[in-house]
Amino acid sequence: MIRVIIISIFSLFILSGCKSSRSHADKGWITLFDGTSLDGWRAYNGKGLPPGWGIVNGEMTFSTKMILEKDYDYKGSRDIIYGAREFDNFELVVEWKIPPGGNSGIFYHIVEGYRGIPEVSPEYQLIDDEHYTDFHDITAYNKSIGVTVNPHLLQPLQSTGADYAMFEPDIKQKVLHPAGEWNTTRIIFTEKEVQHWLNGKLIVRFEPWSADWQNKKANGKWNLAPDYGKFKKGYIGFQDHGSSLWFRNIKIKLL
Repeated sequence: MIRVIIISIFSLFILSGCKSSRSHADKGWITLFDGTSLDGWRAYNGKGLPPGWGIVNGEMTFSTKMILEKDYDYKGSRDIIYGAREFDNFELVVEWKIPPGGNSGIFYHIVEGYRGIPEVSPEYQLIDDEHYTDFHDITAYNKSIGVTVNPHLLQPLQSTGADYAMFEPDIKQKVLHPAGEWNTTRIIFTEKEVQHWLNGKLIVRFEPWSADWQNKKANGKWNLAPDYGKFKKGYIGFQDHGSSLWFRNIKIKLL
């Protein structure tokens, strides 16, 4: 009996130690979505959730099937932001899934008051690299922004993991699960370096506001968006591009 008691006490110490280690590992993380509540989330420039967003099977979901008839004439932004708190330097982790032909993005340093988030916020691109152009003809758009070689194809600066229209992902490191499967994104932002991770691989790194960054802004898509990327603090958000979207296990840590 004494031996049983000693073993039981020892087991409790082990379990307690494991619990302590897990707590220590999770220290500093702020849960933005835990699968049960959309508290803190709302439309960009809005007070409530945009039509089409909700929780389905514990996942933050956008679907046109969830838009009510009364909301068909909704004129506000369907991009969604976590408006309860702003963040400056951070590490963000998001699990996401899109359908074939899907398109979305993860925004940070969002500031409200503009016509749309892309005017001001950097974007970690989420898109169906393999089959997006099977569903969408982007030839005219690409020609309009100066793409002359294979304008019918998705360009590297438009592909998943890119700092959209600014820095393309390292194709040699990139591991993208196909449409319909879950992917994990990690964004690390500091004023010294920004890192984009995809499924455990570092695929983009750059120095924000550096001479290289300024040159890309001045000679690319954002040359007519004077406030693009200039803010050092803001909200986190996701882009609605009309396709179904799924997000889960969203958490952030201040750096």
